[in-house]
Amino acid sequence: MARCEVCGNDYGMTFEVHAQGAVHVFDCFACAIHRMAPICEHCRVQIIGQGVEVEGHWYCGAHCARAEGRAGIVDKV
Repeated sequence: MARCEVCGNDYGMTFEVHAQGAVHVFDCFACAIHRMAPICEHCRVQIIGQGVEVEGHWYCGAHCARAEGRAGIVDKV
């Protein structure tokens, strides 16, 4: 068994996420999202969808990117 790095639950069905050279252990997707999801730099929501990255800055969508002064950003539909 392994311990979730977010909630500390010692659970027999934890899973690993390998990202950027690190290994993370979680007991559920909610904990993985809590730890791994980027946060929109405008509205502060956790981005669990595709989001928009502009010059190293993350936004939940084009609206928030434009609100932060990023030009020419459109949502993918």
